[in-house]
Amino acid sequence: MRFYQHKGHRIRAGDTSLVYRFYAGMLLFVFITVVLLLNIRQLMRIDWETVSLTDFHLSSYNFITILIAIGICMLVAFLFHRYSYDTVKQLMHRQKLARMILENKWYEAEIQKDSGFFTDLQGRSREKIVWFPKIYYQMEKGLLHIRCEITLGKYQDQLLRLEDKLESGLYCELTDKTLHDGFIEYTQHRLKCKDYVLSSKFSLLLLLYYF
Repeated sequence: MRFYQHKGHRIRAGDTSLVYRFYAGMLLFVFITVVLLLNIRQLMRIDWETVSLTDFHLSSYNFITILIAIGICMLVAFLFHRYSYDTVKQLMHRQKLARMILENKWYEAEIQKDSGFFTDLQGRSREKIVWFPKIYYQMEKGLLHIRCEITLGKYQDQLLRLEDKLESGLYCELTDKTLHDGFIEYTQHRLKCKDYVLSSKFSLLLLLYYF
């Protein structure tokens, strides 16, 4: 029952820019927070009932606080990438999985026409996704768990043979492939650069031994 309690993060069509949206949201929050804290006294002295937009003027102190906020944002981005690298890798993996589905067109969509303002002009058509495969991503104790729902649809064969794509795209090694009721689970060990170099050297030694 544990398998159904927590499957991981579901991969969605909007995850193609997940890393950018995460960093943009985090840094924007840090920037606004720092600017407000450094200018809190000035903001508290403003009479918001009578003030207008023409009354706002940026002083040299305001420009300095903006530069300080930018510097803190750069520092936060560096520290987060340095000490929370696993979180960054998880975001990158989820982004790659979403792009894999979209680029291989493993989804169903319908074309919708937007009605223009003028009835005599032809509206623009756009693609709307009506079905997206249920794929879940989870990293736990150094292992990657990719779970795909099997619906007996036309993309079932592709979802049942994801080993090569996952190993090369996510830079990992498949350790287990388990078929559950309605789901297939790929368990993979994430490789590091050192592991990849050792594996390459071992394969080369085996090749020289046999030939």
